[in-house]
Amino acid sequence: MAAEAIDRAMGALIGGALGDALGMPTQLLSPTRIAELYGHVEDFVAPSADHPVSKGLPAGAITDDTEQALLLGRILVSSGDRFDHARWVNALLDWERDVKARGSYDLLGPSTKRAIDAINDGVPPEQAGSSGDTNGAAMRIAPVGIMMPPEPLDALVAKAAEACRATHNTSIAIASAAAVAAAVSSGVAGSDWRVASDRAVAAARRGATLGHWVTGGDIAARIAWAQKLVRGKAEKEAIRLIVDLIGTGVASQESVPAAFAVLEVAQGDAWRAAVISANLGGDTDTIGAIAAGMAGACSGLSCLPQGRIARLKGIDLAEVRALAADLVAARNAKAGSGKEAAA
Repeated sequence: MAAEAIDRAMGALIGGALGDALGMPTQLLSPTRIAELYGHVEDFVAPSADHPVSKGLPAGAITDDTEQALLLGRILVSSGDRFDHARWVNALLDWERDVKARGSYDLLGPSTKRAIDAINDGVPPEQAGSSGDTNGAAMRIAPVGIMMPPEPLDALVAKAAEACRATHNTSIAIASAAAVAAAVSSGVAGSDWRVASDRAVAAARRGATLGHWVTGGDIAARIAWAQKLVRGKAEKEAIRLIVDLIGTGVASQESVPAAFAVLEVAQGDAWRAAVISANLGGDTDTIGAIAAGMAGACSGLSCLPQGRIARLKGIDLAEVRALAADLVAARNAKAGSGKEAAA
């Protein structure tokens, strides 16, 4: 059971990396521009020389989506039961300094940057994230889903909210992150993508009651609507519906439902989810990371394309495996303590 859980945990993390890397050269571009440059993206490609964010990166390179997810995973393991907000904020700052030194243009997102600036000015973490409603929390939340069992759902949602607090302490961002975490957690527990999607909607409903309320479409309702919208549609038509009706921007209420719609169109296939996401335009790397990460959790690393994994750039598979094992060990400890309490 531990081996299968680690395989699915790896599926979540590496699936997310595949979606991130495939969407790296197409992020911020329109579907028309993507078609002009690449036709239909089906494999890793290098970004254009004038790309505003990805220029200079090689084909198959991961970006902030994967790097911050792995960073959050390490903070979760080192924090134990109580999430260390100070360590998390400092880790994000160190990460940004490192990527700047590497010459990257893919830095902290708007909500995270605004919150960290506030914390550095003395604002408490729970207040600093009070306006963070973009998708930065959802894009990196997969390790919470790996570490937390799917039941009790309230505990999983609470841990997702805790990880959001310093940067994305809003009802919309927490609902979005809780949905993704619940889908990943269900996958690691052995569920298929359909069951995981149902659990995500339930988690989003609970997450929406936490944090600072901000205006915007209900995440649980939008996830369910987005999946129904594309169900049974041909891929080309589904892409049009996602772009035109759901939206692919950094707003949580666009990109997170879009990722669940992609999961539906791909029928739980992680690589297919990555390919669909890369051709959407907009926040392609984040939508791809979320969708393919959820799909990977529901299928496991062994079902992912091994040749393409070998071509990923900027990721150490041995380190990811060690992190996955640590997160699964923490998950098993939580599940064990829950059984003892129930007895």
